[in-house]
Order: sequence, then structure tokens, then C-alpha cells
Amino acid sequence: MGSITKEDVLKIAKLSRLHLSDDEVIKYQIELVAILHYVEKLQSADTEGLQPTYQVTGLTNVMRSDDVINYGTSQKSLMSNAPDSEDGHFKVKRMVG
Repeated sequence: MGSITKEDVLKIAKLSRLHLSDDEVIKYQIELVAILHYVEKLQSADTEGLQPTYQVTGLTNVMRSDDVINYGTSQKSLMSNAPDSEDGHFKVKRMVG
């Protein structure tokens, strides 16, 4: 991997909408070079035969069955209790302006 120039740092700062002092540019240039060297080391690690780790806690999704429950009433009888309805839905005043 190539090294990071001051211009690269300034371009990244501009894209991030950051205003950096000259000292910060030098500081981040050194830090970004160190990060890239670390990534280079990681890329050289032997991962042959290893399975990807997607979940480390062992948690799984808990799913319930999607059963329809018949409560012995109809939509029409429930909507008859509503102060106002339209096309089988409760009609309410506008909540957001």
C-alpha cells in the first residue's frame, strides 16, 4: 500500500467537512499510515480453512408461529363502534401538520 500524503488527508478532511490545522494534518497523516500498515498485516494473515464469523454471541432469532386467531366478531361490528370510519379503517383527524 502506498503512503498517505498531506493532500490525501486534506481531501479526506474536505469530504468529511472537517477543518484541520497544519498540526492536525500531520498527526492524521501519521495515524492513517499506521492504520494502512496494520491492514496490510491483517491481509497477510493465513485464513485458509477458517469459516467466517457472522455471530459471536450464539444468539438466534426467536420466531413465533403466525396463527390467525378468530375472536368471534367481524370487522363490520367493530367498526360500528367507531365515531368515524372510511373503507374499513378508523378515520381520525390529521396528526401531523
